[in-house]
Amino acid sequence: MSLYLDNAATTPVRPEVLEAMAPYLTRVFGNPSSQHEVGAAAASALDDARARVAAVLGMRTGDVVFTSGGTEANNAAIKGIVLGSKKRHLVTTAMEHESVLASADYLSRLHDAEVTLAPVDETGTLTPAALSETVRHDTALVSIGYANNEVGTVQDAPALAAVAHDRGIPLHLDAVQASGWLPLAGLGADAITVAGHKIGAPKGTGILAVRGRLPFEPLLHGGGQERGRRSGTPDVAGAVAIATALTLAEAERETERTRVGALCAAFIARVLALVPGARVTGHPERRLPATASFVFPGTNGETVLLELERRGVVSSSGSACAAGSDEASHVLLALGVSHDEARTAVRFTLPHGLSASLDPVADAVAAAVTAVGSRG
Repeated sequence: MSLYLDNAATTPVRPEVLEAMAPYLTRVFGNPSSQHEVGAAAASALDDARARVAAVLGMRTGDVVFTSGGTEANNAAIKGIVLGSKKRHLVTTAMEHESVLASADYLSRLHDAEVTLAPVDETGTLTPAALSETVRHDTALVSIGYANNEVGTVQDAPALAAVAHDRGIPLHLDAVQASGWLPLAGLGADAITVAGHKIGAPKGTGILAVRGRLPFEPLLHGGGQERGRRSGTPDVAGAVAIATALTLAEAERETERTRVGALCAAFIARVLALVPGARVTGHPERRLPATASFVFPGTNGETVLLELERRGVVSSSGSACAAGSDEASHVLLALGVSHDEARTAVRFTLPHGLSASLDPVADAVAAAVTAVGSRG
């Protein structure tokens, strides 16, 4: 049985989540928009799920929109807020998730929006000063990843929100990777996105919470469900699932962050001690407690991954959302890493509930890098 250390890509569905959603896949099957008892039962479950999500995010219940995942939520946040505004300037960074960058590109190509990429430093940090120099009087939205999906760098969200709000600009936070590890309330975000399959809910579940005062143009038009922000019959079971997963993750967050963070720090230190030339990417301290990302100069990251899997360790070279791409990571390039070195990247993302030392994994990493290097 392999040790799975690619939890930033996806996580297994928690048993508690399966149990919570099961009734809404079977006996409580009504359409929540239907005006009868069967529909009312589904509507009640949907309302409860929305309230639980709002409590974790520090938003109003009416701000919460259930989506099909993080990609849809990011698309809806960026396109919806910019198109709902009279302004056409968007600020983001070059290290964001593909769903953010592709949404920005769409607005630029088809809606005459101007996109500015705020500069990040070699750790992947966007400073308040750098953001302040980038926003303008006609900026409609600032969209930033709270925690990066590849290198794990965590941004100072409240400080960035203060810069945006000082200019009257809303801030969208992509919190897909932060969920379950970092606080999600009290950040100053006007919109925030979450993906269920990163926190133990099924794939195909997601959340966009966007302040009700913001003008918003929905992606999906139709019957006006989700307060007109996402038409279509809601996935009640999915909403219950992600609300349950998010509530559990939040309740366990501090305990998991402390324990898993200590195991991750020890793992990073051992890899650096055992592998000559290995280097951690991202911020050395302000990073997700469960993310360890490295470059191993003189190797090929994909080949190292194959060697690791032969030794019973499953990890990745970066984002699973860049499907089929053999290009160097755009995140690492944004940090100033060279193309050649970026192709040596390997990322380990640890699960909630981890309690065992990762020393054997570090030993496997050293052996894999040595094996790959000897062939070169």
